[in-house]
Amino acid sequence: MKPAHRKIEAPRVTVDIVIFTIEEAKLKTLLIKRKFDPFKNIWALPGGFVRSKEDIYAAALRELSEESGISGVYLEQLYTFGSPKRDPRGRVITIAYFALASRQKLRIRSASDAKDAGLFSVDDLPRLAFDHKEILEKALERLGNKIQYTNVLWSLLPEYFTLGDIQRVYEIIWGKKADKRNFRKKLLSLGLLKPIGKLRKGLRRRPARLYQFKTKKYVELKRFF
Repeated sequence: MKPAHRKIEAPRVTVDIVIFTIEEAKLKTLLIKRKFDPFKNIWALPGGFVRSKEDIYAAALRELSEESGISGVYLEQLYTFGSPKRDPRGRVITIAYFALASRQKLRIRSASDAKDAGLFSVDDLPRLAFDHKEILEKALERLGNKIQYTNVLWSLLPEYFTLGDIQRVYEIIWGKKADKRNFRKKLLSLGLLKPIGKLRKGLRRRPARLYQFKTKKYVELKRFF
C-alpha cells in the first residue's frame, strides 16, 4: 500500500531591499509608506512578492528599479528572514538585499502599493513594519564591514570625487573622524583610485585633485582599517 502524500502548504517568498545613500552628510535609507494592511500607513523597506516564474535576484532588481528608478548599482544578498510570525498574513519568508546608490541617481517615487516614499537618516527612523528594523540593522552591520575590505563604496559616490569627498563618506558610515594624512595614505596604497588629471575649482578651499574608481566591478582587498 502506497503511503499517502501529504499536502504541502508552500510559504510565500518576498524580497526586501535596504537602499543606502548619502544626503546632507548623513547616511540615509529609502522607505515607503504602506497603503494597505497589514501595517497600513506604517513605513517599510521597499520590496514585494517574488513572481511564480521569477528568479530571486531578478525580483530584487525589479523592485529596486520600481521603487527607486535605479539600476547598475551595487546590490548584494544580505540574509534570509523566516520567523513564522514575521508576517500576520501567514508564512512569508523574505530574502533581504542591500543596495548602495549615489543621491544623484535616486529618483524616489511611490509604487502602486505605497502612499509615499522618502529618505530617512539611519539615526532617526520612524516605526517600521514587519521585522524591517532587524533587517536594516543587519544591513548597517554588513555595510560597515564591507567598506573596509572591498571597493563597493563606488556606488555611493559621483563619477568624479576628491579624496576629501571619499573620506567624508567613510566617516559618515563609521560614525567617527579619521586622521586626514593617515587615511589618504592608506586609501591611495590600496590601488582603487586613479586621478583624472583635473582639479575641482570654484570652492573656498584650495583646488582639489579629482579621482575616479579604476573599476566598478567587485574587488576584495586587504583590510582597510
